[in-house]
Amino acid sequence: MSDTNTGWVRSWGAAPQSAYDGLGSLDGHPPLADVTLRQVVRLSGGGRRVRVRFTNEFGTAPLTIGAAQVGLAVPGGGVRDGRALTFSGAAAVTIPTGAPMLSDPVELPAAALTELSVSLYLPERVETCTCHDPVLDTGWTIPGDAVAAPALPANATVLPVRALISAVDVVPGGPASAIVVVGDSRTDGAGSTPDTHHSWPELLAARGAGFVVNQGISGNRLLNDGAGTAVLARFDRDVLATPGLGFVVLSVGGNDLAISFAPRDDGPLAGFLKMFPGAPVTTEDVIAGHRQLVARARERGVRVYATTMAPLEGADAFTPECETARQVVNEWIRTGGEFDAVLDFDAVWRDPEHPSRIREDFHSGDHLHGSDAGYWALADSVDLSLFG
Repeated sequence: MSDTNTGWVRSWGAAPQSAYDGLGSLDGHPPLADVTLRQVVRLSGGGRRVRVRFTNEFGTAPLTIGAAQVGLAVPGGGVRDGRALTFSGAAAVTIPTGAPMLSDPVELPAAALTELSVSLYLPERVETCTCHDPVLDTGWTIPGDAVAAPALPANATVLPVRALISAVDVVPGGPASAIVVVGDSRTDGAGSTPDTHHSWPELLAARGAGFVVNQGISGNRLLNDGAGTAVLARFDRDVLATPGLGFVVLSVGGNDLAISFAPRDDGPLAGFLKMFPGAPVTTEDVIAGHRQLVARARERGVRVYATTMAPLEGADAFTPECETARQVVNEWIRTGGEFDAVLDFDAVWRDPEHPSRIREDFHSGDHLHGSDAGYWALADSVDLSLFG
């Protein structure tokens, strides 16, 4: 099911969002002006040609890239085999407000699970940074134009978000299809060890699943905006427009239920809940949202899988009402017949002695997000033949 016209297949992705609707990691960061951003991404599947998708989709003004480069990442921020990126043959480009921009292709043979380094120079101030927040791979901000520097300059500082890049596509050596996972923080990899690629979609790629693209956003919901654009609203851009799309995995709805059934008082969650507008939703609403995604994906002729929602008792947002709602939706996911297959993540993570809780060794300490072992357990539970 790869793209028969161009051969491009997406190998890495990070769902774009505004710096103002994430976790606020850029708050207080110096303005991005006359700086180079250097960021590391890991390909899920390999190929011989590469192109980078830059993004100004949440920008409030045109974005100028003065120079850009992609190469093989060296530990510590270095680069080897760097290739200058161009845009319709030009070294610099201005990306219109609200738009993405694909680089021209470059020859850069890279195997599956290769780490690439992407550098871009920003000669002018970026008014609103389109980003992905948080980032689990260390990136850097370097004063001036350091795009071509093979080693990380000593004056580099850590970049706290994934900034202005949203995807890397490759031309693989044979037929291939992309697997796109869309979800929330549990898909994004929250709780895993940084710089280890331990989100469960990345671990699924490490098991040999092929081209796996992680389109999770921490705090994301299915039906309403808040932390990132709602899945129903971003589905066409972040999932259905993926080059080489063959499979969609839905892992959404948990935050919709948790926020809808969270205590509405002046307790510890009061400030957090202000990030999430919209009226509370029902289990019927969440089920209807899944059906919408299935229908839209099937129009593209792709297979659609879903994960069940894992437990959350012990987390701040837990209520008995939320647990009841989670069980209702999970039962529908398992038995409703809407999906080509179900990945029963609830069964993988739940404590056999206390099924409304995650096993102690599978959560990161907050009873909500996975530990490295927890995410490995999810990836290991997936039948790779589903993607054959």
